[in-house]
Amino acid sequence: MKNFTPSFIECMKDYSKPQLVKDIIAGIIVAIIALPLSIALAIASGVGPEVGLYTAIVAGFLISLLGGSRVQIAGPTAAFAGIVAGIVMEKGMNGLVIATLMAGAILVLMGILRLGGLIRFIPRSITVGFTGGIAVTILIGQIKDFLGLTFKHSPVETVEKVEEIASTIGTANLSALAVGVLSLVILILVPKIMPRVPASLIAVIIMALAVKLLSLDVNTIGSLYPDMPTTLPKFALPSFKGVDIVGLIPDAVTIAVLAGVESLLSCVVADKMIGAKHSPNMELVAQGVGNVGSALFGGIPATGAIARTAANIKNGGRTPVAGMIHAVMLFGVLAVFMPYAKLIPMPTIAAILFVVAYNMSEWREFVKIIKERCAIDILVLVLTFALTVIFDLVVAIAVGIVVHYAFVMIKKLVKRK
Repeated sequence: MKNFTPSFIECMKDYSKPQLVKDIIAGIIVAIIALPLSIALAIASGVGPEVGLYTAIVAGFLISLLGGSRVQIAGPTAAFAGIVAGIVMEKGMNGLVIATLMAGAILVLMGILRLGGLIRFIPRSITVGFTGGIAVTILIGQIKDFLGLTFKHSPVETVEKVEEIASTIGTANLSALAVGVLSLVILILVPKIMPRVPASLIAVIIMALAVKLLSLDVNTIGSLYPDMPTTLPKFALPSFKGVDIVGLIPDAVTIAVLAGVESLLSCVVADKMIGAKHSPNMELVAQGVGNVGSALFGGIPATGAIARTAANIKNGGRTPVAGMIHAVMLFGVLAVFMPYAKLIPMPTIAAILFVVAYNMSEWREFVKIIKERCAIDILVLVLTFALTVIFDLVVAIAVGIVVHYAFVMIKKLVKRK
């Protein structure tokens, strides 16, 4: 049963007051980082800003409590943005909730069946390829708000968005562009000057004040979401009446696969940073429970967030308590300060997501594979990247794995002959 014991229980056996202090500090800092990111990622996913916080609070707490990693921080991530936006556009929020519930069940089943170890069979070229592809789709998806464009249509696919951007480039808003550029400057310079200060929060505060005080003609969260609720997450069951459950299976599988892969990759990175070892199967079960909880409380799919997990580690977090405190802090922010979120300019949100896309792109690893790996790895990398941008993640991963292992089998057969 050790394989299915949450890290929280293991950590509590020899928990100390000094570690509690460190976990509290780390949890508060991570919450400050997660606040603007959760809002930005919710908007990029085609849902209300408050939904990102619901996700970080509910899924973040449950995954820290039940997870197989000591330091994993979970919540909405950039990898899900395009997928969630597509599901919401085609099947509505109710469809997304049901798909997320199904994905949660799949993740729990994967953990029970001890499939956590399968992560090692996914080639690096595939993970780098789809990660880079997701980064590109996020970047393209935010150009509209960064430039203040007025779209004539509401494209879903990345290629269609590029076409819409090209056809409406003449509607660019110079005030929006200025806010976006200044936000980027803050996001780039603050980490270099004050490494411990969350640059995204600084950018949000400064640019919100600038837009408000100067009365700039720039879209804000409040202008686009005037009816944004400022209430705490509430439990609600989805309606299954008239829902095509079979049609939602591919979406559920997509969410489950991505949540599993990204979470376990985050755990592997975290293990190297703290010199520990996570339980992959317990982590999958926790991810499943976390996603079910998120869906039932108005959230979207969640997974382990590598950047927030790294920030937790760097600030002294060494037990799941830090992740739980991060969720509790966000709950407090939602209860008290959410009305002020309406002042955040959309170009600033776009700039934050530009930086997120850049940081998750792994472009250096992309270039390294092209320079150092064999032709098969390069083909799989480029193919996975292109298919992620043009089609979707499931197609990209499936084709990438088939091509990779087909070449591996052919290579072995040739050697035998």
